[in-house]
Amino acid sequence: MMDVSGSVIRQTPLAAGYWSLELEAGLLAKQARPGQFVHVRVPRLEQSALRRPFSISGVRGGVLEILYKTVGRGTGEMSHLLPGDAVQVIGPLGNGFPLEPRGVPVLVAGGYGVAPLSFLASRLGRKGVLLAGGRSAGDVLSTEGFERLGWQVQMATQDGSRGEKGLVTVLLDKELLRLKASGEQAELYACGPDGMLRAVGERAVAAGCRGWLSLDKHMVCGVGACLACVQKLRREDGTEWIGRVCHDGPVFEAREIVW
Repeated sequence: MMDVSGSVIRQTPLAAGYWSLELEAGLLAKQARPGQFVHVRVPRLEQSALRRPFSISGVRGGVLEILYKTVGRGTGEMSHLLPGDAVQVIGPLGNGFPLEPRGVPVLVAGGYGVAPLSFLASRLGRKGVLLAGGRSAGDVLSTEGFERLGWQVQMATQDGSRGEKGLVTVLLDKELLRLKASGEQAELYACGPDGMLRAVGERAVAAGCRGWLSLDKHMVCGVGACLACVQKLRREDGTEWIGRVCHDGPVFEAREIVW
């Protein structure tokens, strides 16, 4: 873990309210693994706000990419960053996704939950399928990057404005049936809202495959000290314990999580 002053390279608007931020972060970026996150101190809010946690959506050499949505004061200020601005970043934090799937990788993204899965797709040695979902077309992000990497992409939106109409789990059910019919096993990786993660986890358990879920909790300190992001978890022997998402996760196997 390092505390560095990253320099903004560029900001790119994606869809309404979504941004891609690229930072020169040196060794921090080079050490990052898919599924880990960084804690960002937003410029001009240093005295009035805590750092914000963001999943790492990509790394190129010493350049770190963050995908975020403007939802409050902090991310609103971030959207005004300009090339050359300095940003304090702590990371890489947490535990990431395993990179050696036992089956066909099936990535399930809800909205900007696509961020850590984008980084993951660039590092997995085996190609698979991305299932991306959102409320509407503007919430389905960065799918072109997966296609350039050779991944199959399927999309679903609740209003039917892009891809299939309905929840992304409809696509997942179809993909699991297809893989089962072909005699193949899936390995699920997911990031998104809790409801979606729970649904993906339940399907992983029912299908007898591993499901790696990146939990989204309110991570205040980012290092496990404040206990703001606790999650009930299950050990292999069946006993339960309270884990810290920022320290023990944010990625957990589906069977570990007690919803």
